[in-house]
Amino acid sequence: MSKLVSPSILSCDFLNIEKEISYFEGQQDLWLHLDIMDGHFVPNLTFGIPIINQISKKTSVPLDAHLMVGNPEFHFEEMKDLGLKNITFHYEAVSDPNSLIKKYRDQYENIGMSIKPKTPVSEISDELLKALDLILVMSVEPGFGGQSFIENSYEKIEELSRRRKSLKCHFQIQVDGGVSDKNAEKLRTAGADNLVAGSYVFKADPNDYISRVDSLR
Repeated sequence: MSKLVSPSILSCDFLNIEKEISYFEGQQDLWLHLDIMDGHFVPNLTFGIPIINQISKKTSVPLDAHLMVGNPEFHFEEMKDLGLKNITFHYEAVSDPNSLIKKYRDQYENIGMSIKPKTPVSEISDELLKALDLILVMSVEPGFGGQSFIENSYEKIEELSRRRKSLKCHFQIQVDGGVSDKNAEKLRTAGADNLVAGSYVFKADPNDYISRVDSLR
């Protein structure tokens, strides 16, 4: 699989967001990661559907929406015409993830599912893994940027990688939280295909955004 990197705009300069995302135009194997928080499923509140709609009109970079919300089906319905590359809901937010995936399978190019740090991989059924295009391993508690990486995330990535191989699945393994050049190689070795990075990318000088992205490959 490609070594994807997904800069999280949660850490960008929101007063200059159009300029911030312009630095990534034309880059290969790169998605823009959109952290959508509702203030209920997680304590923080970020941006909603109108902002994402505007972002989609300002960039040709594939958009990756991570729903940290208590009502993911509402967002699935409202964003199905925005041309998202991927949309990810939280396993902990729905009672029947398979039904949600089936309902929107034809509406989205990729559907992913995220698990919180305390949710074991063993809870995810083989049937569910086969239905997904992406699994997002949260390596920090969702809700805020800039947190430290949780070390047992490597074991979860390795377990998902083993199950992906044994089940002959093709889902991506994405990791979000505390990702930097210090742990990127170890994450790739464990089986991660897609690294989300916010602070590591956007706290650099804008002229260094792409070199920071390249360092995560």
